[in-house]
Amino acid sequence: MQFELTKEFLADVSQAIAEGNNEFIIEKIVDLHPADIAEILDYVNLIEAQFIYRLLEEEKAADVLVEIDEDIREKFLASLSAEQIAESLENMDSDDATDVIQELPEEKQEEVLSKITDEEQSSDITALLNYDEDSAGGIMAKEFVTARINWTVKKTLSMLRQQVEDVDYVYTVYVTDDSERLQGTLSLKRFLYASDDTLIKEIYKPEPIYVDVNEPAEEVASTMEKYDLVVIPVTNDEGKLVGRITIDDAMDVIKEEAEKDYQLASGISEKVESSDSVWVLSRARLPWLLVGLLGGILGAYVIGFFEGHIVEHAVMASFIPLILAMGGNVGVQSSAIIVQSLANNSLEMDSMLKKLMKEVVVAIINGLICATIALLFCWLTEHDQNLALTIGVSLISVFIYAGLFGTFVPLVLHKYKIDPALATGPFITTTNDVIGLLLYFLVGWALYF
Repeated sequence: MQFELTKEFLADVSQAIAEGNNEFIIEKIVDLHPADIAEILDYVNLIEAQFIYRLLEEEKAADVLVEIDEDIREKFLASLSAEQIAESLENMDSDDATDVIQELPEEKQEEVLSKITDEEQSSDITALLNYDEDSAGGIMAKEFVTARINWTVKKTLSMLRQQVEDVDYVYTVYVTDDSERLQGTLSLKRFLYASDDTLIKEIYKPEPIYVDVNEPAEEVASTMEKYDLVVIPVTNDEGKLVGRITIDDAMDVIKEEAEKDYQLASGISEKVESSDSVWVLSRARLPWLLVGLLGGILGAYVIGFFEGHIVEHAVMASFIPLILAMGGNVGVQSSAIIVQSLANNSLEMDSMLKKLMKEVVVAIINGLICATIALLFCWLTEHDQNLALTIGVSLISVFIYAGLFGTFVPLVLHKYKIDPALATGPFITTTNDVIGLLLYFLVGWALYF
């Protein structure tokens, strides 16, 4: 049965801890799934979290530490001694242990590493710390199962029994040569059906899908998604097998990228959480607010420049929100589609000119439909032919401009290795507001005069 955290349960937990009621915690919490325990620790205060954590068995405590929200975990780790952290790291997979230790200050990282009694685990963590955290090496685990290409099935079985002690989940058996270079994968079905003296090279599957240790984590996740993989091997420049990346790590990368893109599209310039300080939240939001402010000032100047024209034809002012809204919507729609396609690597075969021309056609079709509706509405309600034509022509112009701009900007950003998600936010809407107003008043000026 799935655990559901409630306010009443949290109140009972707080009361039990206040009374020192270990039995309640052991009965109600200790046997829960690590993710459920982590959820509880995310909500209780630090002292209560420490109380619960101390009652967990070593392996369960390590699993819980991995599941705790990063911001909460950072504070929680600060309350633990180097020995306590080292004890937990010894019970984690190397990739999870590396993620946890990276959240510590450098001085404490060295202290914790020195307290790890498992030399192999300490060596693996140290090796992983040398990779960029956004690369394949930064998210891979060093625990994997291998078979040498010249081994017999009998010897392989014996060696696999030794290796699986350190691996929680065996997704794939990798085949390597005597120099540990990746050669392929071993089919469990063919392995079980083969006779004891059969050589692995006679039954293995060559040419495996793999990634380089320095490949960006986002590209690794895309590769795994493309080929529907639950695990992918990682090799170094010499072709040696150095690790594996499992689907849970790929999902974490996809989630982080989605969160980052969403925040960028919303005009937030750095990764923040609601629990961050007022200063951090303000700093993240302010840059694009200033861009919006600049756009608003430029828009005001555009309106001021045509002030005399507006005074003579005041009804034009009533339709300013329409022009701004439609231009912003079209721009965001166009950029969102391009950004999504870039993320899925589905635009690489098309030229930029082809993408722009397609957007022009879409903008013309949508612009004609919306402009016709707006034109008829203005003509029927205001009985002003020039105003109706101004609205109609302006909308078509704004649709075409916003569509092209919304397509062009993310493509250019992508070309120069800048996150194209930046284009779906305030930058597009602010620019479209200024240019949309300018087009609107220029068309009106031309038709009225």
